[in-house]
Amino acid sequence: MTEEIWIVDDDRGVRFVLAEALRDAGLIVREFGEVASARAALHETRPALLLTDVRMPGEDGLSLLTELHAQAIGPVIVMSAYTDVATTAAAYRAGAVDYLAKPFDLDHAVASVQRALASVAAPTVTGGDVIAAEHALLGDSAPMREVFRLIGRVAASDLNVLITGETGTGKELVARALHEESARRGKPFIALNTAAIPSELLESELFGHEAGAFTGATRRVAGRFEQAEGGTLFLDEIGDMPLALQTRLLRVLAGGEFYRVGGRELIRGNVRIVAATHQDLALRVAAKQFRADLMHRLDVVRIELPPLRTRRSDIPLLARHFLATTAQELKLPPKRFSKAALKLVAQRDYPGNVRELENLCRRLAVIAPGSEILPADLSGGASAPSGGEWTDALREWAVEALAAGEADIHARAREALDQTLLQAALLASEGHRQNAASALGVGRNTLTRKLGASRTRRR
Repeated sequence: MTEEIWIVDDDRGVRFVLAEALRDAGLIVREFGEVASARAALHETRPALLLTDVRMPGEDGLSLLTELHAQAIGPVIVMSAYTDVATTAAAYRAGAVDYLAKPFDLDHAVASVQRALASVAAPTVTGGDVIAAEHALLGDSAPMREVFRLIGRVAASDLNVLITGETGTGKELVARALHEESARRGKPFIALNTAAIPSELLESELFGHEAGAFTGATRRVAGRFEQAEGGTLFLDEIGDMPLALQTRLLRVLAGGEFYRVGGRELIRGNVRIVAATHQDLALRVAAKQFRADLMHRLDVVRIELPPLRTRRSDIPLLARHFLATTAQELKLPPKRFSKAALKLVAQRDYPGNVRELENLCRRLAVIAPGSEILPADLSGGASAPSGGEWTDALREWAVEALAAGEADIHARAREALDQTLLQAALLASEGHRQNAASALGVGRNTLTRKLGASRTRRR
């Protein structure tokens, strides 16, 4: 084994700048442009550490990583511009000690190498076959790359994870990704929203109950802990859990044992806990509404999900994805965003985060009349702004359309207004045209004519 650091990457520029940064740090570096040449060099010597890209012409970096890990050669740091959950998790399962998302900061890369060299003797987490699973988590922004890196790093462990973030940021998707990329993926994933269950029923939901334990309990029922045996139990909105039940949960986490409600049989469980909350648990602890010892049990590893407003660059990717999946799910004709419409979608505020964006796209997939979604479709299908004045939304659309140099703005705005009112009136009158026309204050013939004109334009 030499004291060399090997870099395997088909991008000559990446190799050059990274090698120079490592040499400036006093390290000896050797460069390879493909996996084959690095493998050939392994017949002569072994590196002190190897950095490899994932996707390269010919053989990829993950296959090299798997081979090196099997031969106890390493440590290995993976580099890639593809920072999705599956690729990141696969790298860690195959034995990587760190994952650098391109483009990376050179100081961070050097620090990662030095950290890995300092802990060469530390054991690495082994895993099974490298599996590229599909995940609903999407994003290429820096905050989401960090989320993917954390998921990949901790998924293979059995550590409890606390997921924090605003409502609608996708906390359950992260919990599912942690489960699917872990050794427990063949076992159940059970989710429970603790805020959605009445407090008097929550204990039974979690731990199950025996027949006769309370009025209406006619048979034994297994709780979520038993249902998740061997797998993962996701406890959403954990901050709302009643204090009395927090005590019971703490005992289970500490000892892995529990009783069903009304039962005397001690049940030992093997479950990984992933919890989530949109609340600040430290503030809840200070207010004596949450147990500090339970928070520390749950908060072994924390993954904080960024709100959508801090990752606006991901909005076009997410919007196109939601539009396509809705069309597929509902068996609708596929639609696409016009350039101007997609720009407006990316500029909107989403207090409800990714969930609100998804709802907007689902609505557009259903009600937008053409195969291409235009800015007018956004104003007609959007909810009123927080001030309650729909004219503010119209004004905002007009300003954006004028700035983009769009034509026929007045005609398109009138058409969108007519269609929105017609759709709302027909929906309210359950499709009865006479009642819809009466509610709008127009004649039935006028309503019929406008509907006919709309169909003609759609053709």
